[in-house]
Amino acid sequence: MNRIKNSFIIALTLVITLVISCKDLDELNINPNGVDPESADLNLLLPTVITGIGQSVVSLGFGDIAGVMQHTQYDGWSSGHNDYDWNINSQSWSGYYGILRNNDEFYKKAVKGEYEFHQGIALVMKAYTFGLIADLWGDAPYSEALRVEEGAEYLKPKYDSQKDIYTAILADLETANTLLSKGADSYSNINATQDLLYHGDVLKWRKFANSLALRYYMRLSVKESAFAQQGIQKITSSPETYPLITNASDDANVGYIGNSPSDSWPTTMEFDPDPSGSYMRVKLCSTLVDALQELNDPRLGVWADKIEIPLVLATGTDIDYIEDGKRYVSQDIIDEYVAAWNVGIDFDPDFVGIPPSVFAAPQYNLNPNLEQGVYNPHASQLNSMYKQSSGPLLLMRIFSAAEVHFILAEAALKGWASGSPEAHYAEGIKQSFNAWGVGSAFDSYIGGAPYSGLESIIQQKWIASWSSAAEAWFDYRRTGLPDLQTGESAKRVKLPLRFYYHNTDEISRNTINANAAIEKLEATPYLGNDQTKNSAWSKTWLLQGTNKPY
Repeated sequence: MNRIKNSFIIALTLVITLVISCKDLDELNINPNGVDPESADLNLLLPTVITGIGQSVVSLGFGDIAGVMQHTQYDGWSSGHNDYDWNINSQSWSGYYGILRNNDEFYKKAVKGEYEFHQGIALVMKAYTFGLIADLWGDAPYSEALRVEEGAEYLKPKYDSQKDIYTAILADLETANTLLSKGADSYSNINATQDLLYHGDVLKWRKFANSLALRYYMRLSVKESAFAQQGIQKITSSPETYPLITNASDDANVGYIGNSPSDSWPTTMEFDPDPSGSYMRVKLCSTLVDALQELNDPRLGVWADKIEIPLVLATGTDIDYIEDGKRYVSQDIIDEYVAAWNVGIDFDPDFVGIPPSVFAAPQYNLNPNLEQGVYNPHASQLNSMYKQSSGPLLLMRIFSAAEVHFILAEAALKGWASGSPEAHYAEGIKQSFNAWGVGSAFDSYIGGAPYSGLESIIQQKWIASWSSAAEAWFDYRRTGLPDLQTGESAKRVKLPLRFYYHNTDEISRNTINANAAIEKLEATPYLGNDQTKNSAWSKTWLLQGTNKPY
């Protein structure tokens, strides 16, 4: 852990001093007082790239996408999270291209030094980052991105099609697999300390490359079925050539240092003790809580604390008191409260989640503290570990064995991979249990969570994506599962499908190419008051013609 912390400090320093230009694809800013990228050891760039990706995954999957996928809800300042009240100024890809610029510098140094290990992992991180951009926005600069140093013609890079980006990253991952296929002694200049993911373990990076490729072949399984089938069969039929992440011990995770807000878990109270702070605002969503309770899932207790004061329905009228740690309330008081706030009451004695997109999230379940963000003793808070800045389970979860097995289960269901979907499904659950420290509960759990086709696969994959829910969002768009319904305060009656192209950072800076990409989007009936097809409810190429998810 000390090695991770030291490397993370170096990474954060480099983020400030090296190759950052997060505002514009047209520029490459270099701090004249910082380390010269031309002379810096390429290993020093690696933590910057890894932590950049890791923090982006958490920002998405524990942030607003966790709200979309109904893992969590905010009980204050909640519109973007609970209701997806997004617009053309909400999300920008500048940070992702900042990561890509650092990674591109890393790759160029690797090529110059003939370091094949570093070339391979640079291609993996390039594929991961461009994959996220294509997933989140659709068409985007790819082939002409990161090339401004070659000439003014690249100041306004064209937007490559989403299809072409996916195809290109799969080609890069194939190359990465080849580059990383040699024995460990064949590589030079590996600095295990700077490799925050796998500490210089070549085989684990190779597994990561192929697992990421498996993700994107499945992403294309509806739109480009034959291509996806061929790719999945290629990988799954040759495990020696295409090893995969199949055990949670090989998960691509990065820990936090916990020395400052910028290197800590985002809901830490060590640097934000205010009761209106992040930890107090985030509650589990009732959709997830109900699913976990129905399955008697031990992960619920890992992710949430039991409610402090359960509610009990009392006989009589005008009754409202606390005794032996329980609040006894009569029906007339409940009726009055429900009429005032239009929220329901949940008498579960252990865990209570906030329903999705309710107007009165802070007031839910007879909360006596009617101020935004103040602790609600009748709703489940996140597990107390999420008050901390770092810890063994507070990780940037970039890729998991659980995801691999759920993909394999779906592939087997389609007849594209060997083995039974039931076996891969069960192994996916097992590896998620292992990742969250409840592996011993698997045998007693699996009998109550039987395999029942695609719906069960995607449900368990959705559960396992806790704190990295973006992947669950991408699965929902592709399959329509889980069948999530919006709430009363949601901006639209359906879940969003993409991010808006950002007005300042994307459209205004590269108007012609951005508008061409917007014209290729397909409007849906849920465009609402969006003025163009640049809407979170428009379909990118990947969804057009699929009738999914709506």
